[in-house]
Amino acid sequence: MRTLLLTGFEPFLNYSSNPTQLIIEELEGRTIGDYTVASRLLPVDYAHSGEQLEQAITALDPDAVISLGLAAGRHKITPERIAVNANDGPVDNTGYTPHGEKIAEDGPDGIFSRLPLAVMVERLNRAQLPAEISNTAGLYLCNHVMYRGLDSLRRRGRNEAPCGFIHIPASYDLAIKHSQVPGWRQEDLTEAIRLCIETLSDPQADHRTPGGTAVAW
Repeated sequence: MRTLLLTGFEPFLNYSSNPTQLIIEELEGRTIGDYTVASRLLPVDYAHSGEQLEQAITALDPDAVISLGLAAGRHKITPERIAVNANDGPVDNTGYTPHGEKIAEDGPDGIFSRLPLAVMVERLNRAQLPAEISNTAGLYLCNHVMYRGLDSLRRRGRNEAPCGFIHIPASYDLAIKHSQVPGWRQEDLTEAIRLCIETLSDPQADHRTPGGTAVAW
């Protein structure tokens, strides 16, 4: 049985909960397709989130890596196409605000997802769970973690391993607290990620992003 490392984030900014945390807790230890899920919760902290992800990759030597993040305001599941080599955005949970610095001084400017994005999106939409590919993961911690995961596998010579990032909408409880934010049932968010993981076992799924190769420009 293969191992899939699944990560989520703790609450951040003015969001009192994070549905990605509930997803990884629900799926921890589950066998989905060819994979057994090993979950890790990451801090919303530029100094430590990427380090903890890389430590988990070293310890588990996973066959696939999927990281999750909350994109409050989006109304669809959005697998991300590319991570860029820059930190910028709001303050993290330690009080640090980045100003566009590189994530990796010697790393590529961008790294494409190694997930079967189009197949994931098609499968989610068939299940009436709205989804589309996103071309920007932002420059906050989600982009940071996506870049660190892909770059870690690249440096290990494991470019063929499925790896990438999926943004999810807010859950209903967050939508109630933030009236301008669309929300999904937590059960549907979890099912959407379960389906995405299941897609990795589809023999027809090509673990390459449409329009790009693994390592980038």
